[in-house]
Amino acid sequence: MTLLLTLDDGALRQKLVDAVELARAAAELDAGADYVGEHVGIEPEDAVSVSHLFDSKVPGYRGWRWSVTVATADAEAPVTVSEVALRPGPDALVAPPWVPWDRRVRPGDLGVGDLFPTDEDDLRLAPAYLASDDPQVEQVARELGLGRVHVLSRYGREEAAARWRGGEFGPRSDMARSAPDVCGTCGFYLQLGGSLGAAFGACGNEISPADGHVVHAEYGCGAHSEIQVEVTSSVPVAELVYDDSLLDMEPAPEERAEAGEPQGERSEA
Repeated sequence: MTLLLTLDDGALRQKLVDAVELARAAAELDAGADYVGEHVGIEPEDAVSVSHLFDSKVPGYRGWRWSVTVATADAEAPVTVSEVALRPGPDALVAPPWVPWDRRVRPGDLGVGDLFPTDEDDLRLAPAYLASDDPQVEQVARELGLGRVHVLSRYGREEAAARWRGGEFGPRSDMARSAPDVCGTCGFYLQLGGSLGAAFGACGNEISPADGHVVHAEYGCGAHSEIQVEVTSSVPVAELVYDDSLLDMEPAPEERAEAGEPQGERSEA
């Protein structure tokens, strides 16, 4: 039994510590006698109250404890039950810490019709251009690709580059390690524009597992445009060789008659 008490009044403290059966009766009244286990410890609450702890036998709550708080006004007053609660113990299985919904969404969670608004202070985005009241200026800006409200910031580009490099189509993937050559030398490699184009592009080969995906220039697969494989027949063809000395020879019927041999007899030569 673990005892954690720092009460000044020895008599008052002992009175609260001895109230084990009172606390057990309260727990059994609340949960049922079959679901209350052994007394496993005491926790101090304040100067006039402590909590008695009992193992829980409730199905699905292994490692939890019944906590019964008992209190008294002074050494002469009776001990009363203040609260009965089921609490997790040190080995209890509990839910993970609560995380806001916008932080729980992971890549791939967004489905058809789902909306995921961007935070106004998202470090990955930066203002694209200063709006103008001249329609012609606006039109030129859009033709130059400046017609968006936000673009990727430097932080956003670096974060994307790190994620792509360490992903399925990065240089350290199993496919890349076994490939005969890299995407940077492949004819199907479509280089990205801007600063990300130095290391990334898109795959345009429908045979490749990376078709339509952003790939690192050092990624590679077996569908590289410059790979050449010597094709040979998989079915061996044996040469037909005839040895005339091993063939059986049989005279024609006319030759047999001239030689005086009976019909049906066979001679070998």
